[in-house]
Amino acid sequence: MNALSILVFNSGSSSLKFSFFRMESSFFDDSTNEKYTTETILNQMPLPETFPLKTLLNGEIEMVAEKSSRFRVKDGFNNTLIDEQISAISYTDATLHIIRYLAGYSTPMPEVIAHRVVHGGVALRQHCFVNDKVIRQLEASIAFAPLHSQIALDIIQFTRKRFPKLPQVLCFDTTFHANMPDVARVLPVAKSLQAKGIQRYGFHGLSCESVVFQMGKSLPKKLIVAHLGHGASVTAIKNGQSIDTSMGLTPSGGVMMGTRSGDIDPGVLMYLMREQATDLAALETLINHESGLLGVSGISSDMRTLHVAAPLNPSAKLAIEMFCYSVAKQIAAMASALNGVDSIVFTGGIGENDALIRANICAKLAFLGVHLDSAKNQSKMAKSAINLISDVSSRVAVAVLNANENAQMARHTWALLLHQTQANTAANHAILV
Repeated sequence: MNALSILVFNSGSSSLKFSFFRMESSFFDDSTNEKYTTETILNQMPLPETFPLKTLLNGEIEMVAEKSSRFRVKDGFNNTLIDEQISAISYTDATLHIIRYLAGYSTPMPEVIAHRVVHGGVALRQHCFVNDKVIRQLEASIAFAPLHSQIALDIIQFTRKRFPKLPQVLCFDTTFHANMPDVARVLPVAKSLQAKGIQRYGFHGLSCESVVFQMGKSLPKKLIVAHLGHGASVTAIKNGQSIDTSMGLTPSGGVMMGTRSGDIDPGVLMYLMREQATDLAALETLINHESGLLGVSGISSDMRTLHVAAPLNPSAKLAIEMFCYSVAKQIAAMASALNGVDSIVFTGGIGENDALIRANICAKLAFLGVHLDSAKNQSKMAKSAINLISDVSSRVAVAVLNANENAQMARHTWALLLHQTQANTAANHAILV
């Protein structure tokens, strides 16, 4: 297996991203004259950014299942190939639109398809190939992440029918956090519930992995990753391993988000059920769709819209301040979990693009010795670089880094295929012997 064409689907609660990659089997790092082989990949050693992964296409369909959707595609050199309004009435419709576009573009056909899955439940904690048993296990775990899992499952089922002979891989956001210490993983509930898988799973794991991978040999011992977007989380990483994270059993917990409340007093939910006769469906809608920035501002879950409204709208201003306050508190908590912090990395849509939010959050962390360089923070960020925005006087390095979940999924897909190939080769050899 000298090269591989990998199609990656990354579904969100309102969008479908995709990437098309070509990966080679080994390469030389010219700076060190060191050869990285398939074994290096399988061992998941920190690798330089020059990992042999060639991006052919990146794209996204925004506002899926709305009145009108937006389809954008860029090539591997970041040149815009298409930017148009389309009709994508469902996620399977959006998937078909992408497949048809690829069929008309001068790329090789995909040889394997990878899917991002937010939550695999108790049974699915490691990246794996798709088969009927895995599909049943994924169906059983939908309740853990209803905003995301059913969408991913629909896309997986659709592509299995469309490409019945292609291997397909599931990459889980929870895998990176699977080995958190008990003090962070175990939730303070009865052991009977713990036995049923009620625990802290953590999410945005592929994003965190991407940060760790891109930092390579410069990875600090004590790192905090703030993934800030429509969904948001803060993760403490020690020596490249997740030791705690803000999200818990589901992606609804942790910091305040676009439409999700984040952590909330469970007494609020009991009060609504007891005194307001609020049923489960209404509670789920409230927590996942009507809270967060949207709930507090009353106008939008989009931070860009709130920035425009804030000067004349006290509720929009409060929503922004509460978001920053919530994130800063979690970063401080993760610094405690790490017993200090060497570096903070901002990533995700808000984390990568909103200088005002970064400045607001970091201002609340001055007691940790965090100080930004205002000019660097407000400058245009390079997408393929670690952008340092802290001042020289800062005791904590602060950086902005592009979350490249799709590339991380491609690497896991390659490693799984290599592992399968090596296992088959060993089995065949054993039979011959």
